[in-house]
Amino acid sequence: MAYKQNLILQGPPGVGKTFVAKRLAYTLLGARDESRIETIQFHQSYAYEDFMQGLRPDGAGNFYLRNGVFYEFCKRAGQSDQPFVFIIDEINRGNLSRIFGELFQLMESDKRGPAHAITLTYSEERFFVPANVYLIGTMNTADRSLALVDYALRRRFAFIELAPAFGVKFQALLEKEGLSTEFIHILVNKLEFINKVIHNDRNLGSGYLIGHSYFTHPQMPEKEWFLRIIRLEIAPLLREYWFDEPDQAEEQIQRLLA
Repeated sequence: MAYKQNLILQGPPGVGKTFVAKRLAYTLLGARDESRIETIQFHQSYAYEDFMQGLRPDGAGNFYLRNGVFYEFCKRAGQSDQPFVFIIDEINRGNLSRIFGELFQLMESDKRGPAHAITLTYSEERFFVPANVYLIGTMNTADRSLALVDYALRRRFAFIELAPAFGVKFQALLEKEGLSTEFIHILVNKLEFINKVIHNDRNLGSGYLIGHSYFTHPQMPEKEWFLRIIRLEIAPLLREYWFDEPDQAEEQIQRLLA
């Protein structure tokens, strides 16, 4: 990440994208220092005025200039030589061109610092992204309602794909939490089977797999806990995946519940 300074963690639901982003931030900082981390979440109403700078009503019929969260973050980072990490959860939910505006060029690692400062849209102030700022975004690859990521953003970010991990470490975690070895094997076999079905479906694929984080906080009794997650979280997701093939959805749900 050091060479690019901008990273997006992408993957299907439940692979721990936000969890990994926070741990990666701690690694970059060299400490669990929340004062040097800012976390926000993009949505369809999020705008440049929220992110950078904009005019806001003051309640008396006038407008004032208010700085956005990224502007304030960069100002804090510019007063320090230590690394700062800005995390954007669900980065592909926002209108990226509208949110970033002229910042696209400033996000590049070789365009950091005062030598590349530009004038902002709402003020005459010259602004730059400090060299010690790192950006980490997360992106859900299974949300059909979202448009493809802006190519201007793709060129400025490195991308890492996170996948479901039902291997040795996951199984050791469940065993440590008190689940029986036999039940862990049943759980893993069921989830690996449904993920194979999803992966081989020409309308879905690897971006729609079921992640391990749905099952990282087990409760007892183990069977009831597992069935509750399937009914309340996984089943609605599968019905959405196969919205045009309800028989397929119900077949796979019943296989998980069996």
